[in-house]
Amino acid sequence: MNKSARQILKQKLVAGGCLAAPGVYDGLSARIADPMNFDVLYLSGYGVSASLLAKPDAGFLTAENMVMRLTSLCEFLQTPLIADADTGFGGIAETQATVRAYEKAGAAGIQLEDQKFPKKCGHTPGREVVPRPAAVEKIAAAVAARSDPDFLIVARTDARTPEGLDEAIARGRAFADAGADVIFIESPETEEEFAAIGAALSDCCLIANMVDGGRSPSLSQQRLAELGFNLVIYPVAAMAAASAALQQAYQQIGALTGDHQRVSFDELNKIVGFEEIWQAQKK
Repeated sequence: MNKSARQILKQKLVAGGCLAAPGVYDGLSARIADPMNFDVLYLSGYGVSASLLAKPDAGFLTAENMVMRLTSLCEFLQTPLIADADTGFGGIAETQATVRAYEKAGAAGIQLEDQKFPKKCGHTPGREVVPRPAAVEKIAAAVAARSDPDFLIVARTDARTPEGLDEAIARGRAFADAGADVIFIESPETEEEFAAIGAALSDCCLIANMVDGGRSPSLSQQRLAELGFNLVIYPVAAMAAASAALQQAYQQIGALTGDHQRVSFDELNKIVGFEEIWQAQKK
């Protein structure tokens, strides 16, 4: 990801309106999403943990896992990619190393959160957060570690569930004061809470996280824009749809009749990049 692409994304985020960022989790999902004219994609820890490790998003991922996946995607992606980095994979030094690794790999931005280790998916129970000063110190360290000022630092707090909305908003304000580019208050529980966040942090660039069946109500992209949000992520929507399709396909293996909703083999070859190989072989 070159500097100008990061700069363009940053400008779009502050220009008003609300961008949509679908979640990708592996090479195939990223290749399918890339040509679809989204302004930005989102690499979720939930998706990488499930697809790479076959484990839940509960602290099993390492920085090396994420950087490996991120590097492979950024080799071909034309769409900017914001990548989840959980709690930074350690303390201040480890977080700064993670920021540098994500930036070098080609990400457009990094998302960092304030949970205690082991972290958990943001719409699951049992989450705890570190004290506010420690969380703010980590965000400030992340800001200081980047070399490109257009590399986005996305600061997420999970304080809403264990400590209440007021504390979550206070952390969002503190993160913005520490230099974070984008503020992410995880799992508000009503539309009124989304409105309160938008009003209290109206001078900040805000993310909303839409997870079907999660703790937050499902709001449209247009409604979130009206409430003051600049970016809405759909981290597991594609993975959930793909899982349903895989279940159906595996159930139908061996049955050559029926409704098979599949791409053709030729289309699949194009998606995974065989055309580039064939063109290179002709030269």
